[in-house]
Amino acid sequence: MDWVDRGLCRTQPDRMFAEGAAQNQAKAVCVACTVRLDCLAYALDHREEYGVWGAMTERERRALLRSRPAVTSWAEVFRTVGPPREAAQVGERREAAPARTRRRTASAQARQDAASGRGPQAADRTPSGPVQARVRRPGTAPAGLDR
Repeated sequence: MDWVDRGLCRTQPDRMFAEGAAQNQAKAVCVACTVRLDCLAYALDHREEYGVWGAMTERERRALLRSRPAVTSWAEVFRTVGPPREAAQVGERREAAPARTRRRTASAQARQDAASGRGPQAADRTPSGPVQARVRRPGTAPAGLDR
């Protein structure tokens, strides 16, 4: 465990065993640490139950261990594959994954342009007439709204 003396947390070890929201501050200490992966591998291999190790909380480490039960040496995994996604994104805001967009064909784009009045076909379109209001059948309205 020669990496312990090089860890940024060595001057504030109590901070690394915080609970609740204070764990985010502890994880922030790990962001610039050069031994973060060594620390995380040690915690995973030795099933450390408490504290922030390698920028992962107890809960995050348990989830990682459950998702990869066949791994026997996390140090070997990190040497060959790299850090897990959670550890790699410490300090970054997580955003929702971008929605998958469907590639529009030329005809789909033309239809959208015509419907919005931007395309050449928009002037040729005739209105289809008034739209009929949709009528609910009795008993189909949400509770309290049906009279």
